[in-house]
Amino acid sequence: QVQLVESGGGLVQAGASLKLSCAASGRTLSGYHMAWFRQAPGKEREFVTRINWSEGNTFYSNSVKGRFTISRDAAKNTVYLQMNSLKPEDTAVYYCAARIAGTYEYTDWGQGTQVTVSS
Repeated sequence: QVQLVESGGGLVQAGASLKLSCAASGRTLSGYHMAWFRQAPGKEREFVTRINWSEGNTFYSNSVKGRFTISRDAAKNTVYLQMNSLKPEDTAVYYCAARIAGTYEYTDWGQGTQVTVSS
């Protein structure tokens, strides 16, 4: 099992940037896919982006492609989400999640960090 702790959320104006961090503990992330999801008030949880920890391959939802960047630091066992050109519709609680490569279910989740973008 992987323990995940997100940080870096906050209140910003539209057009600003934020960088979220997700620190993992319990095991190394080799062989895992790491992802960011978000959930806005009254809406279902939404996939944002993922990264293959071992190979570094990434995938983004259309809503954030070109604005958000996922990355990882193996030495720190940490995943990052750089968010640029933020929009009010990006307001949500952002969650970090992990799944074993080759499986489909994200089994480990962080507690979430709030991102609020004002217009």
